[in-house]
Amino acid sequence: MHAINAGVTRPADPVPLCVDLDGTLIRSDLFVESLFALLRKNVAYLFLIPVWLMRGKAYLKHQIAQRVDLDVTLLPYHGPFLKYLREQRAAGRRLVLVTATHQKYAREVAAYLDLFENVLATDDTTNLSGTYKHARLTADYGAHGYDYAGNSRKDLEVWSEARRAVVVAPDRGVKAGAERLATLERSFDEGKAASIKDYLRAMRPHQWIKNLLVFVPLIGSHKVHDLALLLDAALAFSSFSLCAASVYLLNDLLDLDADRHHAQKRRRPFAAGRISVVRGSLLIPVTLILAFALALMTLPPAFGAALGVYYLMTVAYSLRLKRVLMLDVVVLAGLYSIRIVAGTLAIAETHSFWLLAFSMFIFLSLAMAKRCAELSAMQSLAEDRVKGRGYRRGDLEMVQSLGASSGQIAVLVLALYIVQDGGYAAYSRPEVLWLLCPLLLYWIGRVWIFAHRGWLHEDPVVFALRDRLSWWIGASALVIIWLAI
Repeated sequence: MHAINAGVTRPADPVPLCVDLDGTLIRSDLFVESLFALLRKNVAYLFLIPVWLMRGKAYLKHQIAQRVDLDVTLLPYHGPFLKYLREQRAAGRRLVLVTATHQKYAREVAAYLDLFENVLATDDTTNLSGTYKHARLTADYGAHGYDYAGNSRKDLEVWSEARRAVVVAPDRGVKAGAERLATLERSFDEGKAASIKDYLRAMRPHQWIKNLLVFVPLIGSHKVHDLALLLDAALAFSSFSLCAASVYLLNDLLDLDADRHHAQKRRRPFAAGRISVVRGSLLIPVTLILAFALALMTLPPAFGAALGVYYLMTVAYSLRLKRVLMLDVVVLAGLYSIRIVAGTLAIAETHSFWLLAFSMFIFLSLAMAKRCAELSAMQSLAEDRVKGRGYRRGDLEMVQSLGASSGQIAVLVLALYIVQDGGYAAYSRPEVLWLLCPLLLYWIGRVWIFAHRGWLHEDPVVFALRDRLSWWIGASALVIIWLAI
């Protein structure tokens, strides 16, 4: 078939243009989005999903739609294609939204855009996809009595009896298939593919720096020169990073609605529609399996158990605990400490309870600094609550007080460690370690003053990575420890 000149406009075309929703009108999949929204609402629904699915995919979608609301005003609409639809509508073209998405969401999208004269969508008995969509359109408009806009291989069956095809962000090979089956009216396939940078951003490798904590027990035991133990610690770091990537992917899919309401987070790859939520769903188990395969094949079983606890805690945090006042920051601090425990297990060392106590207080302080930054950012806004959290705007002073005091307690724990017998037994010049106390007091105080002034616009760990002075302080701390050995 030959493509029609893109510049030609056919006003008041009597043949309707039927438009697919998922992947075509929007750069997302509302079934996947609603599924993750359901799990975020209550993870117990995970056990009901197979029961509903036994009665068919249409019934499953209907049950989810009854329990989940989506904000269709913030969906990642395909801009150039939406502009084209508005032009067609202005010229008198009849537009029909036809989709496998449940009719609840489809009608909300149609009402928001105010473009479509009719909506054909999945109900509680029929999943309007593939063969069913093809049959419905042929029955309503006749063979070659409609044009169709789609993007996936399932749409090829619909194009087989369409008059013309509009292809939007097509999967591989779909555009060529559509051209063989119908006259190609328009193609909107520019810039659709997600880049490696997008996938890396979704997995947040800059956050993997936190996993360097698994090296702390190796450094504390003064065995960095042991190449075998160094390799074990490196494998532990890699395993934790893959596991963290899986969790970050899951977290972003669970938080799509909250992210789209956030000034910065709405630019994340899933929220902005740069990465398919379907592909993201597949990437979650892949990274998780790789993480545990690496752990169980190369490191002691106890490390694998610690990694499992870390994963369960992070999933619980993503699903529920991050919305619970104070428990969220305690869990975050615990997740940092688990990394240290796992690092100890990876090299088969004895646990240092001084180190665990210090890590718990210092990371509780940093977790609360992150909440302080979020509360500071909303002081000029009308909202009283931080979306997706358990905090209110008036909690700012209390969060500042609790967080700053936790940081000071961490320094006290360090001082007590230095004066106790174990500290003196582990270092030849333990008195040099006292220099760490003023250094740490300065850094913690600086972080909290920044948070109080509203200058801390990100995770404190990310801030430290980008802050040149923090790098100098970290380097100075390593020199002090080296001089004390």
